[in-house]
Amino acid sequence: MRLAVLLVILLQARAGWSQEIPPPKLDEEFTKQETIYRSRGADRPDGYVINRGLSDYAELLPSGFCDALGRLGSTDRWLDIGAGTAQAILDYHAPEADASGQKCRRPAERAGAVAMSIEDRRTDKWRERAALLGDDRVRYLSGRRLRQHSPEELGKFQIITDVFGGFSYTEDLSGFVEKVLSLLEIGGAFYTLIPGVHLEHAKDKLGILYLTELEDDAGRPLKVCSWLKQTACAQVTCESKSDWKRPTELINIQKLCSDVSVPRLKLWEFEAGYPPARRFQLVP
Repeated sequence: MRLAVLLVILLQARAGWSQEIPPPKLDEEFTKQETIYRSRGADRPDGYVINRGLSDYAELLPSGFCDALGRLGSTDRWLDIGAGTAQAILDYHAPEADASGQKCRRPAERAGAVAMSIEDRRTDKWRERAALLGDDRVRYLSGRRLRQHSPEELGKFQIITDVFGGFSYTEDLSGFVEKVLSLLEIGGAFYTLIPGVHLEHAKDKLGILYLTELEDDAGRPLKVCSWLKQTACAQVTCESKSDWKRPTELINIQKLCSDVSVPRLKLWEFEAGYPPARRFQLVP
């Protein structure tokens, strides 16, 4: 009897290990992806952009982003994930004389802003501006992923943005979304986009190379926006861009209450890139 019990325990443990430890192919791809994150100078691929400004955000994020940013006051806070050089935050906090041509309206009293990047991409321009404004107005966090930052360290935000950041790159898509929503104040909003996906409000074209694919627990195709709309305590709107280089969803998630629950996904495939190719399946 003891031997039988021991065998059952060992089999269960091995089953758990097989779910928690990624197969060698995934490990290799994760290593390649880390190399892309760390790349600098001539080694950085041209398509791995690190210096998008606020005007780029106005073009790439869902409609309503600029208005929402413009409504923030001095006591509000904005978190930008995958900020790179944090040029968007520099533009937001630039003196009026340097703000000509920007597409996002800025309030007279601006919100505190936190830039987050896996690698430290700060420039001399950032250091000069940060020294002038102070840590209570602008901060730059690097060296860790979003999930590695504690709620106490980050605090709460009225707006969170992600422009080709963690949402397009993470290997734990459901965990990433859940973490983002946990950092939002109730009524706050997450603005992001995801390229190379099956569109919610447009027909797929032939010959499309998809970067992020989802399946339900029966292996049937599942659209990213359809999956997100199953999230408890959140209101999700999507703008489908079928005429962009890759079919892209512009996504706005508003937090409605505190009991957020995101349907769990399991990673099945990952191929390093900028962004990487990923395939997830819904966990029953």
